[in-house]
Amino acid sequence: MTDKQRKAGTPSAFSIWMQKKMNARMNRKVRKGKGGFAGMEVLVLNTVGSRSGEPRETPVAWFDDGTGGRLLIASGGGSQNPAWYTNLMAHPDQATIELPDSNGPVAVLPQRLEGAEREQAFKIITAAQPRIGKYQSKSDREYPIVRLSPR
Repeated sequence: MTDKQRKAGTPSAFSIWMQKKMNARMNRKVRKGKGGFAGMEVLVLNTVGSRSGEPRETPVAWFDDGTGGRLLIASGGGSQNPAWYTNLMAHPDQATIELPDSNGPVAVLPQRLEGAEREQAFKIITAAQPRIGKYQSKSDREYPIVRLSPR
């Protein structure tokens, strides 16, 4: 398939391969106790594929919500929600996270934030990383925000 034939916004085979390699590298870093990337804290989010039912491991930036929960923003850099978000919402009861200072996966309860809760969380996230606010302002969709709380 040529680039012209590929549907707009669909990543190439090389892009998919590169993303898998980079994700695996970041996951190894987090598991070795080094959880930072581009000035953000990173965790490994363990989910189950929404269609495949297969385990998925995704490095995701997180933000402290001040109450012991962790905030994730599903920006994905495009017009669609990232796969990790779709998987998380499809099987919320199977979600776990791994942090640099943990001894293995920790079960979490994901909650999609709406209204005033989302706005407060968005302020926390953009105070920590102003560029996320710029990305959001250029998007046609509102990025979902999820709070992960220990189960």
